[in-house]
Amino acid sequence: MDISMERRLEAAEAFGVKGQVKSCESYGSGHINNTFLLVCQEDGQEYPYILQQMNHEVFKDIDGLMRNVKGVTTFLRQQIVANGGDPDRETLNLIPTKDGKDYYIDSQGSFWRVYLFISGATCYNLVEKPEDFYQSGKAFGRFQCLLADYPADELTETIPDFHNTPSRFETFERAVKEDVMGRAHEVEKEIAFVRARQEEMGLALKLKAEGKLPVRVSHNDTKLNNIMIDDKTGQALCIIDLDTIMPGFSIFDYGDSIRFGANTAEEDERDLSKVSLSLPLFEVYTKGFLEGSEGRLTETELELLPYGAKMMTLECGMRFLTDHLQGDVYFHTSREGHNLERCRTQFALVADMESKWAEMKEIVKKYQGS
Repeated sequence: MDISMERRLEAAEAFGVKGQVKSCESYGSGHINNTFLLVCQEDGQEYPYILQQMNHEVFKDIDGLMRNVKGVTTFLRQQIVANGGDPDRETLNLIPTKDGKDYYIDSQGSFWRVYLFISGATCYNLVEKPEDFYQSGKAFGRFQCLLADYPADELTETIPDFHNTPSRFETFERAVKEDVMGRAHEVEKEIAFVRARQEEMGLALKLKAEGKLPVRVSHNDTKLNNIMIDDKTGQALCIIDLDTIMPGFSIFDYGDSIRFGANTAEEDERDLSKVSLSLPLFEVYTKGFLEGSEGRLTETELELLPYGAKMMTLECGMRFLTDHLQGDVYFHTSREGHNLERCRTQFALVADMESKWAEMKEIVKKYQGS
């Protein structure tokens, strides 16, 4: 969506940035929010910021979302300072408005925020080499380590029931029953695949209820492109895109990374013989994640890491299948049957994980003391 320069300037001038606005151009490749690189100037020196218009169609509770971001980034900053790090580069830093608020509502009712720009670092969309995936694991493991003592229960659920797999299953069953597109008879095999694994879906919530699985600050979008990599050192520097931070489970953050990054095929690969879990990539990510978490995960969490990978893959496939049954109303598709292809890829990956279960558990055990 093209946002006029007039509206960008209205928003920029509401914040306590240094100097006068020099430029404000579109930045990055995000799909949810509108992001701009805001450059201000004072006494011949330039000061860069990130200006974002938040999507309040996706995130209905902007106040709760921003309370999450402020609380977590403030806590991270304190932890980074205590560890002798650079708090201006190792976490996002909100710039308040001129009247001390964390966000601004413009004349047309849109919501805006400003972060300090992190210079000398880059986000990558694809895993180009195993080291990238290792750094990704280390970054998200460190994220868990630094936030281990944060009161996760105080966080707002910015997207309710986001990784509540039993709830996703109920939605799926409703889609099968209603069969609004008349497609259910074509996907009986896929429906059976989901139903055969229903009992496993509630394990995390059951263990949480029993006090055996801790609720953590979870990021919920643990892809490589949400990590800034230092241009000089090649090391993970900062986790970004904090809008989906919620109370959740470390095993699901870990699992979603594995689902996305350790698959040998594209997410919508039609040739299912190409789909498998890369054990070498699974290993490098696990090594990084457990090194980064520095022993802050419990025995139960460690034991359930393979389960987290399987469950996030199954849940994602189930969501693609649900959308296929409902007429492709949620995920953007570029061809007929696109969601079904995505679903089949995820289910093929689940099946391959099941065949490699013993190896996955051995790899976790190998790095448990990291």
